[in-house]
Amino acid sequence: MKIYSALKIGNFHTNYCEDFLIKEQLSSNRFMIAVMDGCTMGKESVFASILIGKILRNVAKEKFYTDFIESDSSELVLCLKEILQKLFNQLKVFKNSLGIETEELLSTLIIGIVDKKTSTGEFLTIGDGLICFDNNVIEYEQNDKPDYLGYHLNEDFNSWYLLQKQRLSIKSFKDLSICTDGIFSFKNFKNKKHQKKEMEIIQFLLKDKTGIEYDHFLEKKIQDLEIRMDQILTDDLAIIRIIV
Repeated sequence: MKIYSALKIGNFHTNYCEDFLIKEQLSSNRFMIAVMDGCTMGKESVFASILIGKILRNVAKEKFYTDFIESDSSELVLCLKEILQKLFNQLKVFKNSLGIETEELLSTLIIGIVDKKTSTGEFLTIGDGLICFDNNVIEYEQNDKPDYLGYHLNEDFNSWYLLQKQRLSIKSFKDLSICTDGIFSFKNFKNKKHQKKEMEIIQFLLKDKTGIEYDHFLEKKIQDLEIRMDQILTDDLAIIRIIV
């Protein structure tokens, strides 16, 4: 099992890439992956996606140490809930202690816990984005009005968590990807007749395996789209792809 990733600023963004991604070991057989997309309409939206990523990274390190001492036997879905609860609580602490406004904490999140021994995964999407595994493509679309986690930090975590419907359990996968909605933002400005369809972009980035022998496999594919095919990335993009 190998994990590839790519984080790329879109052509329409000049200062910061508002997307972020992390991939962290949780135990000998488990790891966490996540992609975030800061809300462009929010305040300094790059801050929200990076803050969420940094908190999740720290939670993963703590869990790895704990599981090293006490082997983790909890189900993946319970592990995911535990991590999300810690994220929720720590975001609340940061919001209150630093006087952060809600508009500064708006970021989508796709998070997954993966067991590499069984090739299974438990995922939750907060907001929009895309999950692709084997021959399945699942897009989460909220009509440009994502229900950001930052909107709910004053609520009870368990009550909020029970209302989350964008859950996904995946078993025995061979090829799995999570990505932000930037994957839908490739544009051909030179010749609109040669504009690639969304499914063609998904096929090329998330299904085609040409070049998997290279560590920068995904970065090269994005580069090929832009240089060889004139498909320019206009929005930021974060991708994590796991190939068994």
